[in-house]
Amino acid sequence: MTATTVRRGGLGLLAWLAGIVFFLPIAWMALTSFHSEADAATNPPSFTAAFTLDGYREFFGTGGGASPWPALLNSAVASLASTLLVLLLALPAAYALSIRRVRKWTDVLFFFLSTKMLPAVAGLLPVYLFAKNAGMLDNIWLLVVLYTSMNLPIAVWMMQSFLAEVPVAVIEAAQIDGARLPTVLARVVAPIALPGIAATSLICFIFSWNELLFARVLTGVVAETAPVFLTGFITSQGLFLAKVCAASLVISLPVLAAGFAAQDKLVQGLSLGAVK
Repeated sequence: MTATTVRRGGLGLLAWLAGIVFFLPIAWMALTSFHSEADAATNPPSFTAAFTLDGYREFFGTGGGASPWPALLNSAVASLASTLLVLLLALPAAYALSIRRVRKWTDVLFFFLSTKMLPAVAGLLPVYLFAKNAGMLDNIWLLVVLYTSMNLPIAVWMMQSFLAEVPVAVIEAAQIDGARLPTVLARVVAPIALPGIAATSLICFIFSWNELLFARVLTGVVAETAPVFLTGFITSQGLFLAKVCAASLVISLPVLAAGFAAQDKLVQGLSLGAVK
């Protein structure tokens, strides 16, 4: 057995251990969600306790509680709509910063990235006052605009590196054939940079779906999102662990499903340009 084989085997073992460590909290949450509240509250937890679907029944409102479907729908609308807007705006911007570079494009990239350095809580009060004066509190479209503005800088920064790998000769050939900029972006640039676009859209979707601070302050009943709905399970009566785990697992499923469906594109996108 050579040293290279041993090194590869060791790295593979470390990768499996890291994967197990990251997976354990999810497995623990899933196991707890199928226990009764009494069994879930035991310390140490009982792994041999009987399984039940009471936590999921409570989450879906069959026991007389609030239905989660409006909150899930609001999260889906806010996440999908904002991600689509981000892609529509970030693709031309990244094109101007990578392929047809504007003057001082590095300064522009730094400006985009610097907007993410402001703590979110620092902009909470101005955004709240604007929404209040504009009559847009508890409005799902306010979250769409807000999530778009929050994710656009990181999307432009990511897609700039992806589009930098697009061969300029292909674009010039399309322009010689009479293709205008929208056609070049839609039929030439986008298919070549599809793995990078998929990686960017997945990250933007995850950020939008998981956002809690602004959704908690700016929404009420009509535009309540899934993370805000989840916080409602923490009441003055205590923390109902089994129900919270069931709700957390269900709310996490769209993100897990999106990541699983786009895993091949995600890996290609994150590794795009890594090897010259």
